[in-house]
Amino acid sequence: MAFLESCTLCPRKCMVNRLDKERGVCRAGSQVMISSVFPHFGEEPPLVGYQGSGTIFLTNCNLHCTFCQNYDISFEGRGTPVTLQQLAEQMIYLQESGCHNINFVTPTHYVPQIVSALPMAVERGLRLPVVYNCGGYESLEVIKLLEDIVDIYMPDTKFAQTDPASKYCKTPDYPQVVKSALREMHRQVGDLAVDDRGIAVRGLLIRHLVMPEGLAGTGELMKFIHDEISPDSYVNIMAQYRPAYRANEFPEINRRISTQEFKEAVALAREIGLKRGF
Repeated sequence: MAFLESCTLCPRKCMVNRLDKERGVCRAGSQVMISSVFPHFGEEPPLVGYQGSGTIFLTNCNLHCTFCQNYDISFEGRGTPVTLQQLAEQMIYLQESGCHNINFVTPTHYVPQIVSALPMAVERGLRLPVVYNCGGYESLEVIKLLEDIVDIYMPDTKFAQTDPASKYCKTPDYPQVVKSALREMHRQVGDLAVDDRGIAVRGLLIRHLVMPEGLAGTGELMKFIHDEISPDSYVNIMAQYRPAYRANEFPEINRRISTQEFKEAVALAREIGLKRGF
């Protein structure tokens, strides 16, 4: 738990003492807060399989996107505090429910607690792949420490350019940070691998949310993934952007994307040479 004494778990490096009730940008404390735990059937098909992805929604977030669709969880921190033992018990519950994996949603600021709880779950029989479902704004040092712990990385890849990353997430270094994180994640686990049922067992699964007016820089990100990660990368190009939270303060993102915008994003990925996901 040393990271929590002067928190540098993400690139913001707030340096607050979370063990002494100080709070950084993510507003998370020393105790894990869970919003919900359930078999999720709305994730990507290789995660959902036949019996769902065992999702543990964690509260708070280090990104603070102005268009956040889960702002009650990510900003307001609505959830229930749990002990490490209780966190381990939730993993076992999901496994006993038949889920195909343990899917930690927004785990960045709770990495020490998750790593501490996993051995407790393993002692009780946990054998499912662990999914690190994050926003892509990750500390390279922390990701390196997760080698041989995380089986499936599922990062968002939000922005290719500094200006929109700064304007909408207050992370001007996001493009550089996410690219470094993707390289390390792929080095550890490789391309997404599935079993004979088509269910993911290990690898990198990349998410990309198409934004209005091409603000996410889809073409540039797809080219980076193809050229510098792998042409066999599994990329989920997502169409579900809708204005939420404070998006109404920014006219250019205060609308859903059009069908044409989504089709163009998928066409770009295909033209570049990507072929898995979408």
